[in-house]
Amino acid sequence: MTSPITSRIAVFPGSFDPFTIGHFDIIERAVPLFDQIIIAIGINSQKKYLYSLEQRLDFINNCFSQVDSVTTATYTGLTINFCQSVNANFLLRGIRTVGDFEYEKTIAQLNKSLAPQIESIFMMCAPQYSHISSTIVREIIKNEGDLKPFLPDGVLKGMEGMQE
Repeated sequence: MTSPITSRIAVFPGSFDPFTIGHFDIIERAVPLFDQIIIAIGINSQKKYLYSLEQRLDFINNCFSQVDSVTTATYTGLTINFCQSVNANFLLRGIRTVGDFEYEKTIAQLNKSLAPQIESIFMMCAPQYSHISSTIVREIIKNEGDLKPFLPDGVLKGMEGMQE
């Protein structure tokens, strides 16, 4: 038998390029469930990002500046190794579609093999956000569309500061 969990630390990983209203909704709803949530930006040197790592961190920090239990971090390598390094016992993932579930289920099963003490927790996104993805939002940004329905206020404010 394993020892009881003393604190509930969750990692919510992603590239968050950009951090959308869907991401925000998952974190906002997860805050009461965990003692600490670490929003972890994975760094992939092979990937080209629209926003720098510093900008993405600033956007997320703007969103949760008043929530002490939400912090940010960056990492390279396997997400499960990062979870172990910060003593997280939960890996939080948002699910928008059946396709997301199938992908996340496979990753969760692999992670369980690598670190049996870490539980993957899936949260369904709110129905009004199920169509929103960072990929689609990047296209709206590139084509100068209205971002208000897709991004949380903290990200919108951060973007305003960039344009000045």
